[in-house]
Amino acid sequence: MEDCLLFNTPPEKVEVVIHPQSVIHSMVDYVDGTVLAQMGNPDMRIPIAHAMAWPDRFASGAEPLDLFSIRRLDFEAPDFDRFPCLQRAYEAVRARGTMPAILNAANEIAVASFLEGQIRFTAIPDVISHCMNHISANRADSIDEVLAADLSAREAAQQYIGRLN
Repeated sequence: MEDCLLFNTPPEKVEVVIHPQSVIHSMVDYVDGTVLAQMGNPDMRIPIAHAMAWPDRFASGAEPLDLFSIRRLDFEAPDFDRFPCLQRAYEAVRARGTMPAILNAANEIAVASFLEGQIRFTAIPDVISHCMNHISANRADSIDEVLAADLSAREAAQQYIGRLN
């Protein structure tokens, strides 16, 4: 979603690849047929350090990537039945406006509820779907509109979760 929204990339141009080793964090296809991959250890300190230091770089504290210990890189196409939230993310980007904020807010409430033992993990996509189906996307022309959509989705998610219990 971030790529589509920040760089105005059509969702059809974004391909999600399942990579179990979590070493490749992004790849870019060039018109000449080559692919540039950004790789690093699966450690959130790396992107946090990158964001904090931009446009410069500083040491994140993460271990250097050791390709010899990884030995192989595997890739799989996503199974939308197994990863229903991924399908919802594509739908949110296509809907545009405040729908990505609605998805994000519903996801945050659903994940927090799962972590607190209020819902099963498999209920997370149900919460997101409920919010996306019951809250209309508006134009995201101002931060106030985005924050209002976020609040509506959080309230709708809480109410839906309350009915699940």
